[in-house]
Amino acid sequence: MQRYTRRTLAREILLILAGLGWLFPLYLLLLTSLKPDSQIFSAPTDLPTSLDVGNYAEAWSSADLGRALFNSMVITGGSVALLIVVGSLSAYTIARRPGRWSAVFYLLFVVGIIVPSQLGLIPLYSMMRSLGLVGSYVGIILLYGGLWIPMAVFLYTGFIRAMPKDYEEAALIDGATPFRTFWRVIFPQLRSVTATVATLCGILVWNDFFTPLIFLSGTDKVPLPLAIYEFVGSVATRWNLVFAGILVALLPVLILFVVAQRQLMRGFSGGIKS
Repeated sequence: MQRYTRRTLAREILLILAGLGWLFPLYLLLLTSLKPDSQIFSAPTDLPTSLDVGNYAEAWSSADLGRALFNSMVITGGSVALLIVVGSLSAYTIARRPGRWSAVFYLLFVVGIIVPSQLGLIPLYSMMRSLGLVGSYVGIILLYGGLWIPMAVFLYTGFIRAMPKDYEEAALIDGATPFRTFWRVIFPQLRSVTATVATLCGILVWNDFFTPLIFLSGTDKVPLPLAIYEFVGSVATRWNLVFAGILVALLPVLILFVVAQRQLMRGFSGGIKS
């Protein structure tokens, strides 16, 4: 049994301090969101004289956060579903059909992770406008699918390559088609990496500000980050309302990360649950 040493204690203290440092901004965010208007310009660490929970209700209605939350859920959910389906199928083909073209496509996906998407923004916007996809759910979901499919394929490919081929070979011998083999045999074994793709890409899409600013501004389909941005301009210096709106936008992401963190780490490490 490993002994509990001073080095272990020092490491634990260091991690606790790092955790507290990460939580401190959230603490200030929560503190300010509960302050009444009379304390807006007080020191950030000052405790509120009274807890004004009504800030959340006012921010919810003034910024139309209900509609923005629905938009974010539709956009993020649709994008993640598209990434899981297309990414897993593409990665399975690359991992199980080795050859020159598989290597070329895999390299292109890796390059897609490195190259900034902003380089093709103008022709992409022009193409989507000509197709009538600007300002629509379908357009933004397809756009996010294209932006993050390299990341999904990269994660899935590494995971599938580490998987044994015994079960799928047995399914093929029994007469299952490759497509049926994938969905009935392979895909259920991809739970860990699927959780990683869903969590990582979901957070990236949920928190994205720049893409909705370009493709959804001026419509009724703006997600939470853009709604918060517009809300800041309308309430000027009422930071208690702004911070309340930010916490509403952060809460779903924090819950998702806390629930899926174990699967997220296992997916990154490439482990397969036996």
